[in-house]
Amino acid sequence: MEHAGMAAAAVRYLRSDRTRTGTSTSTVTGAAARMTTGPVEALPRPELRCVGDDERVPVDQAEFRRVLGNFATGVTVITAPAAEGEHTPAGFACQSFSALSLDPPLVSFMVGRTSTTWPRIARAGVFCVNVLGAGQGELCRRFAVSGADKFAGVAHEPAPATGSPRLTGVPAWVDCVIHAVHPGGDHLIVVGRVEALGTGDEHASGTLGGAPLLFHRGRFGGFTTD
Repeated sequence: MEHAGMAAAAVRYLRSDRTRTGTSTSTVTGAAARMTTGPVEALPRPELRCVGDDERVPVDQAEFRRVLGNFATGVTVITAPAAEGEHTPAGFACQSFSALSLDPPLVSFMVGRTSTTWPRIARAGVFCVNVLGAGQGELCRRFAVSGADKFAGVAHEPAPATGSPRLTGVPAWVDCVIHAVHPGGDHLIVVGRVEALGTGDEHASGTLGGAPLLFHRGRFGGFTTD
């Protein structure tokens, strides 16, 4: 199946009512996990829906942002090659990237439903996660804006498996095919299957020896060891 077809299939899956089976240890804990010898039946998928317009929002949005801003995150740029009929690649700055599964190798990121970049990534069916290093805050800001040529003057090369832009000088990159897409309130949860990954030149200009770029309380920061 082509990559774009895989993205479309992921969306169709959300509309189906079939159940899947798998070997997820997240559904089994403690002694039950140790006693399991065969495949673990997946729990039934819960009904997923957005909060209705007539339902009371339980938490003030400003307070939600303020409190959650205390959680420091790494910063990435998610990129995808130009899909058929497009002339430039797609990309956006993303703090919500995380590892998801070791077997199979899966990662995830969240993107707002109103994002104008996400439909382009979905059409491509693939993406590359570019983990930013300390000193690359300006690169992050470039990919956080809308309506501009984000790749102008940014050195990059095709990632080996999908051809998604791999930005020069980043400490690490993860090359993925879209595996699944799940609704999550006003965001979408995108799951990618890892096809290739690696680390960059840790001494490249701007990466400060591979130290990560962090985001905390609305500001960029660095990392130091005790």
